[in-house]
Amino acid sequence: MTDFEQDLKAAVDTIRNGGVILYPTDTVWGLGCDATNAEAVARIYAIKKRDDSKALIVLAATEREVLQYTAAVDLSLFDYLETAERPTTVIYEHGIGFAENLTAADGSIAIRICKDDFCRSLIKRFGKPIVSTSANISGEPTPARFNAITAAIKNQADYIVQYRQDDRTPHQPSSIIRWKDGQVEVIR
Repeated sequence: MTDFEQDLKAAVDTIRNGGVILYPTDTVWGLGCDATNAEAVARIYAIKKRDDSKALIVLAATEREVLQYTAAVDLSLFDYLETAERPTTVIYEHGIGFAENLTAADGSIAIRICKDDFCRSLIKRFGKPIVSTSANISGEPTPARFNAITAAIKNQADYIVQYRQDDRTPHQPSSIIRWKDGQVEVIR
């Protein structure tokens, strides 16, 4: 079994058991868990020391998953996302089936269709979207690489993915948009 495969299996097992993983995404390293498990989501808020009124981002592997976990999606959004130059998170008005402490007060949810091989494989094997939030204490700088993540974060993860820990390419968070009536509103 390759290291990639071992990492995938261990990460999926951890998430299935309600745990929190530290893993590489298509943007920065993230803390992740089952997006439908309220206890796991609460742990991420506690690890980050983040107010739970601030919603977290969710990763999906396909457009189909977005349609399954949201309502009333304007399909032209997917055409726009195909042309986006950097990873783009979209705030959808109505999240369906997520942990109640994951969606915003207005019921919206932020989802990014992830193109990273490891993340896509992880989400597909797990069978549901997963939480992805930067691996830092809320208010502190977002670490651009694995070696910039603090011990305070690493020590609280139930599993730390080995894959891409030696990647020195600096990464940045995704852009965040809201799509309304065929128009883009840039949030970040």
